Amino acid sequence: MISRGPYSWRQDPAVPPFPDDRPVIIFDGHCVMCSGWARFILRYDRARRFRLLPAQSPTGRALYVHYGLDPEDYETNILLADGIAWFKSESVIRTALGLGLPWSLVAALRILPQGWRDRLYGLVARNRFRLFGRRDVCMLAPPGQEDRFLT
Repeated sequence: MISRGPYSWRQDPAVPPFPDDRPVIIFDGHCVMCSGWARFILRYDRARRFRLLPAQSPTGRALYVHYGLDPEDYETNILLADGIAWFKSESVIRTALGLGLPWSLVAALRILPQGWRDRLYGLVARNRFRLFGRRDVCMLAPPGQEDRFLT
């Protein structure tokens, strides 16, 4: 992962313009667990704060490349919030904080060093297809939620 400045994707001609005025979660749309995370966000984000972007979309792929990540092996979801990209465990914690109680209690995991959290995240990410399965097609926006999905 390459750390970049705030809103760095706006200056990258390879990244198509997209609405980034609200947090965006980039997730693996073929992963059953990751798609479940996206459905969880849709259900519990009552303020409709978050937008979702499948990593397999042109914009999702471009953002993975922008951050030096493999655009074929989505080993992390990415949270873009206030111009900053967050990865792995910090992405999950910050998303949970945005959902409010009781989900924000996940932030208690910050008592663990980030290296430990990210290693655990990586272990699950590497085994997610074996543990949870793989979808044949990318997750699409459920009816009535189309405005929450980017492409």
